[in-house]
Amino acid sequence: GIRDRDVTGVQTCALPIFNNFFMADLEKDVERYFVKTVQSLGGTAFKFNSLSNRGVSDRIVCLPNGETWFVELKKDGGKLSGIQKIFAEDMKKLNQRYACLWNREQVDRWACEITTVSR
Repeated sequence: GIRDRDVTGVQTCALPIFNNFFMADLEKDVERYFVKTVQSLGGTAFKFNSLSNRGVSDRIVCLPNGETWFVELKKDGGKLSGIQKIFAEDMKKLNQRYACLWNREQVDRWACEITTVSR
């Protein structure tokens, strides 16, 4: 299942890992991996480009439990622009779910966290 217990009784996450062996990823690689991960959760990760509002997250994620997430994806070493930082702050002020993920490991941690919290 999504959540299992290890030998110590601690709850762990057992999501499918699509590729554990990778070099430093480009942003498009992280994004591709993220989309597959969201699909494995039964959700959809919409690609979003706002022409009138710069700084909006790369992806808007809709999950089967009704949660919506705004997710910015970056490569390791990438940086949020000033306007992206403002968008992140605005989402937090509006009590929206927002995440910025920098690599596949963080995608995996995010997926485990949301499935553990929401179930």
